[in-house]
Amino acid sequence: MDTNSYDDLKNIVPELYGADVFSDAVMRERLPKSVYRKLRATIEDGTAMDASIADVIATAMKDWALEKGATHFSHWFQPMTGSTAEKHDAFIAPRNDGTTIMEFSGKELIKGEPDASSFPSGGLRATFEARGYTAWDCTSPVFVKKDGENTALFIPCAFCSYTGEALDAKTPLLRSMEVLNRQAVRVLRALGNTTSKRVTATLGAEQEYFLVDRRFVERRLDLMLTGRSLFGAPSPKGQEMEDQYFGTLHDRIGSFMADLNKQLWKLGVSAKTQHNEVAPGQYEIAPIFGTVNVATDWNQLTMETLEDVALRHGFVCLLHEKPFAGVNGSGKHNNWSMATDDGLNLLEPGLMPHENMVFLVCLCAVIQAVSRYSKLLRATVATPGNDYRLGANEAPPAIVSVFLGEQLSGIFEQLAGGEAKGRGPDIKDIFLGASTLPKLPKDMTDRNRTSPFAFTGNKFEFRMLGSSQSPAMANSVLNTIVAESLREMADALEKSRDVAATARELCVAIAKAHRKVIFNGNGYSAEWQREAAKRGLPNIKNCVDSILALREKENGDVLAKHGILSKAELHSRVDIMLDHYIKTLNIEARTCLHMAKRQIIPTVVAFSGQVAGVVLALKAAGAKNGVAASLLKKATALADKLDKDVAALEQKLESAGGEENLEKQAKVFRDQVLSGMNAVRESADALESIVDSSLWPLPSYAEMLFYR
Repeated sequence: MDTNSYDDLKNIVPELYGADVFSDAVMRERLPKSVYRKLRATIEDGTAMDASIADVIATAMKDWALEKGATHFSHWFQPMTGSTAEKHDAFIAPRNDGTTIMEFSGKELIKGEPDASSFPSGGLRATFEARGYTAWDCTSPVFVKKDGENTALFIPCAFCSYTGEALDAKTPLLRSMEVLNRQAVRVLRALGNTTSKRVTATLGAEQEYFLVDRRFVERRLDLMLTGRSLFGAPSPKGQEMEDQYFGTLHDRIGSFMADLNKQLWKLGVSAKTQHNEVAPGQYEIAPIFGTVNVATDWNQLTMETLEDVALRHGFVCLLHEKPFAGVNGSGKHNNWSMATDDGLNLLEPGLMPHENMVFLVCLCAVIQAVSRYSKLLRATVATPGNDYRLGANEAPPAIVSVFLGEQLSGIFEQLAGGEAKGRGPDIKDIFLGASTLPKLPKDMTDRNRTSPFAFTGNKFEFRMLGSSQSPAMANSVLNTIVAESLREMADALEKSRDVAATARELCVAIAKAHRKVIFNGNGYSAEWQREAAKRGLPNIKNCVDSILALREKENGDVLAKHGILSKAELHSRVDIMLDHYIKTLNIEARTCLHMAKRQIIPTVVAFSGQVAGVVLALKAAGAKNGVAASLLKKATALADKLDKDVAALEQKLESAGGEENLEKQAKVFRDQVLSGMNAVRESADALESIVDSSLWPLPSYAEMLFYR
């Protein structure tokens, strides 16, 4: 080993981390002290941005970016496409003498004007109403990113219409953070906390993904256009041996992950954990917690970086929730909590949770919110891809319930009975029976991987998000519904003459009213489906019905009441989500037909012709042709069925396209087009199992899942 390698290794990550971020440390170094203080006041306390400092900040950013090799700047925003958008402008400012200088003004930093009519707006913008605005979100760090030979300064922004409606995912999230802060601080003040000034929602978003060798994807139109395999017979080996999860990293995968980490660390994304996931070819990366706004931006950067780095290593990264049938799909576990500016985690139970009133009040507020607005929360994860995953033995069921674990469930049940006596922790160390092994401190509660909304120590893990989703909508709603619960509690506590007694009474009332949502058992079981129905818990099993739940009055009211989404903004999102569902299934159906008609059926015809030739040759030679004749009969029968299934799908697709009402059209795609696609796939997959593998036009599941 090189004598300098230890020092190099010790210093490389600290030097790399945040190297391409206009971080607090960079701002403190490059900005005048007065400007820095004013900017920090906006970031930390939510005070209005002082316009007079914008030019100074912009100049410092420009100089820093130029040193990093940037030639352009870009307002980086999150329109309602589920991904990000960027328009690049050069720093150049031409002069009359034919030369140029590099300029970047405060006005350019604060405000941009992209075309708003070319993004999904759900009717908020028409083609002839094109003006939109982007506004600098100073709470999320500016960064420099290189794409090929282009290096640009990226400025995280909100995006709105000319008339002020939110056209993005970030604006409602920022609104919800302010609402949660306001109501949580009210509760803290009422309970005697006079030191905490601000409460922020925090997030750690675990990201699952698949890697497939690029050569296979280039031969699969379905993976290229839809992100999932529309055809594919099961591999002889899947995940049944349970040897992939936390398994040894293949060299190619390890190199990919090392490169991925470096790119993310440079962008200030605190990538911490990496490992093989359950399905073959599936992996996970998880960051350290950040504020929910910054963590959402991190996750968008993570998804983009995953796809870019994968290509450099000869892979394609698949972020679809169910790219392969028969093996686990991918989710995005949303670890959410609330923290104060002075370091208090409001969901930290402590050693005596039954005596920790701040914790009990916040816990009950979350449980009440999830119980009351379970349909709204379920709607935030309503995507076409998630329909293939939710409820399978790999992901939570579509029924929203809360897991608390044994100790907290006991306390909650005591509250429902009128009080919470509780007891101190009775947790023993685990001794494994060998003196050389250490005693293991045992956690307060077990984990429940089948729960959609599970308490995991000092946070809640919302496990229903799909892997391709932005976490923004789910956390906007989660912040809002918890804020509504906290608002009710703050109203009562502020009027009370005996705050402690009132707080306990509020917790008791919530426990009695919402104990139905607590479930610690197996969420996959049929028994739970029946039990949940008895409890009156909604079980919305498909994307379309879940989207339509956003139109229910109570869901719209809570979002409008707190200024998160107006009625118009919410209705626009319903239309956008329905339209996205329709377009997604339309692309899948057309891709399915293209592959079936131009690849699979011609292959089967050619194969049948070869087998028919063998049958005739054997017959002419006077030999038995039973196997060949049987194979020919089976192949032609399946080919005929496939041809009929293709024709039926074409008819269903034409029928769906003729429906003008979005809701009705979405239901036709769900009920008819999807079933038509499944029928085509069933016939094609059966043919794959009997056609000569050297003729089959598509890479097999075995190749895609296991080739490294």
